[in-house]
Amino acid sequence: MGKQILIVDDAAFMRMMIKDILTKNGFEVVGEASDGAEAVEQYKELTPDLVTMDITMPEMDGITALKQIREINSEAKIIMCSAMGQQAMVIDAIQAGAKDFIVKPFQADRVIEAIQKALN
Repeated sequence: MGKQILIVDDAAFMRMMIKDILTKNGFEVVGEASDGAEAVEQYKELTPDLVTMDITMPEMDGITALKQIREINSEAKIIMCSAMGQQAMVIDAIQAGAKDFIVKPFQADRVIEAIQKALN
């Protein structure tokens, strides 16, 4: 069985793109969330091996959700997803404990590389 991943992005299209990349590469997508608050709830429920987390979302942004998930589990593996030009937020996320980041639009090989690196 593949590693279990929770996908968090407010855009359904982006979740679908990541899900497609992950499932083709043998990962199991156990949940999807459209904002940070939902992500924290799903994390508690599903305890996935890894989370892909969008930075900019309504309700609760990805960095706040990252911090809350890391409070639940300091070993949580989270990869941030950012649009171009969000370098400052990416740095905040890494300092808050994110393992890596991937830039939109997603390139499948970069997504898989980041996930494998974070899981090892």
